[in-house]
Amino acid sequence: MSEVRVRFAPSPTGYLHIGGARTALINWAFARRHGGIFILRIEDTDVVRSTMASFESIIASLKWLGLEWDEGAEKGGPYGPYHQSENFANYKQKADELLKSGHAYHCYCLPDELDERRKLALKEGGPSGYDKRCRSLSAAQVAEFASKGRQPVVRFKVPDDRSIIVDDIVRGRVTFARGIISDFVILRADQTPTFHFANVIDDLRMRITHVIRGEDHLSNTPRHVLLFEAFGARPPKFAHLSLILGPDGARLSKRHGATAVEEFRDAGYLPEALVNWLALLGFAPPDGNEVFGMNEFAQEFDLNVLGKSAAIFDRAKLDWLNGTYIRKMPPERLGQLCRPYLERAGYDMSAYSDAALGEIAVSIRGNMAVLSDSVEQAAPYFKTIEDLLEADAREYLKANAVSRGVLTAFAEELRNRQKIELTDVSAIGKSIQKTTGVKGKELYMPIRAAVTGRLHGPELAKAIPLLGKEKCLQRVERVLELL
Repeated sequence: MSEVRVRFAPSPTGYLHIGGARTALINWAFARRHGGIFILRIEDTDVVRSTMASFESIIASLKWLGLEWDEGAEKGGPYGPYHQSENFANYKQKADELLKSGHAYHCYCLPDELDERRKLALKEGGPSGYDKRCRSLSAAQVAEFASKGRQPVVRFKVPDDRSIIVDDIVRGRVTFARGIISDFVILRADQTPTFHFANVIDDLRMRITHVIRGEDHLSNTPRHVLLFEAFGARPPKFAHLSLILGPDGARLSKRHGATAVEEFRDAGYLPEALVNWLALLGFAPPDGNEVFGMNEFAQEFDLNVLGKSAAIFDRAKLDWLNGTYIRKMPPERLGQLCRPYLERAGYDMSAYSDAALGEIAVSIRGNMAVLSDSVEQAAPYFKTIEDLLEADAREYLKANAVSRGVLTAFAEELRNRQKIELTDVSAIGKSIQKTTGVKGKELYMPIRAAVTGRLHGPELAKAIPLLGKEKCLQRVERVLELL
């Protein structure tokens, strides 16, 4: 195999969708697996809808995911420019080449005329594609159109007598029957290229060996094959990835929740977890281990292992993976990542170093699926007991006959200690058990409710030392007043 060269080619007209992120990941992994080159090309020929904000968002999302490219936007390389908007003159030149070789022709039909003829063809049950009436215009006809100020588009002349076969790495052999596509526009009247034309010209110029993209582009492939052949080039190999569908089987959209990479980032998903989850869509790890890093994925991955079936958006699996990475993370790093969420929630973080915040994070991470969960889970460390005490905790304390005795004994234990260390909690529990005769859940649940204001929350053995003697004692005494 010659040097593998693949590209990810987003349009800067919006955010980076997770479907696009998966396509980028597959291209990256394939390049790494085969020692090839991963290229980032920006398809911004739609100058009206393309924005710098979208471009910057896409770049930031790719970098956040860890998908570094070898050539392309911001980096340059030997086959630039890597922004299509900087290559319009080349597309015009290539269109002229096809006009000279007879593979293309000028079409003077107006949009309204095309629409009217399309509707009529559909009404009569005929093909709705272009009817080829400009294929063989006389010089006089061309002069007449020019005199009326009509600016022509350039259409590609689709052969009438052949079907097109694509041996797709993922989908197998796909045959496109003769007549399935009609003569299509490659250069608009304003001299800007269409998606199909710019796509192929740049793949040729950048020496792309494998085109890896979403299944929704499969129907575009016969046009691209014909264009490659018109330039005397062998088409690259194609691999069309299954789409990501929602749990209801519909194409993933906003109604299924977050779809942009930056939305997942802002919600508190970790890049390594999101990449891991994207990698699992259509890929089964040989060893059955579903938790793996990018480099491990690249070592095991190849295009021929991908399934044809649609990938289903499974948020529960993503939450599980993210929680797994959260629990594996070094405490101080986890504290650093939680800090922005806690600050935005209005918690006073001024007294907490990253190390101190890391200890809090460790006590709550068992109940976290995403970083933003830290706001609710860490509330016992930052709010007053009056704000914390939930209705079910209050009812439990009032209904449980042993609550007052346990909390009274716990308060006494606190008063008798200078401070509370992590190792003291077990000893305190044993002492209360000896004093009250209460043990197990009936002993620890009233303490949890009084200290954290809830029946479920941080690990109690960690929370009590972190809250400290004074805060715990104040809360217990206040709860005893409320009972």
